[in-house]
Amino acid sequence: MSRNTAARSGWSDKIKLYFVRHGESEANVLRVISNRGWLHPLTEKGRQQARDLAGKLQTAGIARIYTSPLQRAVQTAEILSQTLGVEVEITGALREFDCGIAESRADAQAWQLWQTAWDSWMLHQQWDYRVEGGESFNDLRSRFLPLVNGLLRDYTERPESYVLIGHGGLYYTMLPQVLVNLPPHSDGPFPNTGYVLAEARPEGLVCLEWCGTKIDHGEI
Repeated sequence: MSRNTAARSGWSDKIKLYFVRHGESEANVLRVISNRGWLHPLTEKGRQQARDLAGKLQTAGIARIYTSPLQRAVQTAEILSQTLGVEVEITGALREFDCGIAESRADAQAWQLWQTAWDSWMLHQQWDYRVEGGESFNDLRSRFLPLVNGLLRDYTERPESYVLIGHGGLYYTMLPQVLVNLPPHSDGPFPNTGYVLAEARPEGLVCLEWCGTKIDHGEI
């Protein structure tokens, strides 16, 4: 599937988006598939990770935080908001992909359902595949891209920096849809409170940093 090319003509080279993964949650520790409802809050380690990230972003000029509605993401957003002094907006566009009948489970069969969906998308380009009762790749794309395009379009007149708090699976699948350059290590670990920094330029949304690694502009 080709990367998104919408709205490039209006993009400013000053808009920056921080695609942040939430802090460590109880679901991460318990290895539970938890992508719907209000379950599995941050652990104390996750709260500290969020506080540490807030300190790093204090000089980034963040204007607003957008977050997934899942508890671990909202709590991460709230901690950032307290330090950065900016508003939080909850949006379903940043929620992790729903795993249907595998939700709220930690058994091997549930994780095999997850893996089958992942392989169907990432290896076989079966964009409409879904776990029974869950979401497809195309479902994710239809909610994620409008959010990103909307930010780039709506804030061209007053470009600022924004934090988007989401999830590892969402970012691994969707960032290749919006970034015009992907570093070689973009399939590596995406740790809790790790982030991808991207900047809007005339050629599209350019990745400047991937989970702590600065991107050589020669890769673009």
